[in-house]
Amino acid sequence: MPEYRAVRKQYSLIEICKRPSVAADVTITAAEALGVDAAIIFADLLLPLEVMGLPFHFSPDEGPVIEQPIREQAAISGLRTDCAADLGYVAEAVRLVCKYFGPRLPVIGFCGAPFTLASYMIEGGGSRNYVHTKKMMYSSPDAWDDLMTKLVAVVSEYSTEQVRAGADVIQIFDSWVGCLSASDYRDYVLPRTTELVKALSKTGVPIIYFGTDSATLLPSMKQTGAEVIGLDWRIPLDEGWKSVGSGAVQGNLDPVLLFAQWKEIKPRAEKILRQANRRPGHIFNLGHGILPETPIENVKALARFVQEY
Repeated sequence: MPEYRAVRKQYSLIEICKRPSVAADVTITAAEALGVDAAIIFADLLLPLEVMGLPFHFSPDEGPVIEQPIREQAAISGLRTDCAADLGYVAEAVRLVCKYFGPRLPVIGFCGAPFTLASYMIEGGGSRNYVHTKKMMYSSPDAWDDLMTKLVAVVSEYSTEQVRAGADVIQIFDSWVGCLSASDYRDYVLPRTTELVKALSKTGVPIIYFGTDSATLLPSMKQTGAEVIGLDWRIPLDEGWKSVGSGAVQGNLDPVLLFAQWKEIKPRAEKILRQANRRPGHIFNLGHGILPETPIENVKALARFVQEY
């Protein structure tokens, strides 16, 4: 959005996150301009890494970069779990957004899932094959579990503070979990993710759990206890919902479709709504994050169309 680009000329992404008033303004501007039914707080998935003692920065070409990846038990042992309160600037941004909208619009807090955060920490950034991550899982299961346990401790405290600040729901993003087989997910990821969901469920707000390329993992993801399971665009909504079983689902229009003309977007959105078949518990959303350069008018038109439908 032009409004966001203007802000980015003044501040880096991390600077926006760390300035609650700016993060709140960015959140509010987007939610109001697009006409959506909830506002999701502006923050970055990797913020908890910094308070654990693992600094990172953003490269224009590569995205997030961690200069000293965590690949041995000694490095994991050195990670801190007692500084989650230092992320209070995110909760403060949530508080400002909630104060602004009042009862008019719900506010979504969010966090990264243990697996996705661990993969960034181990790989040093994004990855195609997750070689170092899987190597630790397979070869050093105790070290892996120690890392996942520490992440759950920090992320649960961080997200709970967002709820205390007024967030109406927490969404857990497991962006890279689709690289795993169903059995590896159950063995190495499900126990700790379930632990995180249980911790956050104590706050009393619903939990949305979302992963990409996760069609084979959906039944196991439901076992975490999350009330809502996010579906990416690779599986038809009705099939995904059947795979999840009970409860609610969120999704799942391909975000790249928003680059097409409205005549192409409308029938595809309508198809998803027909697949939902007015069954209670469908949150219409994209099948992953919105992309830069997406035509804003198409996003607005989509929101209006779904609301009218």
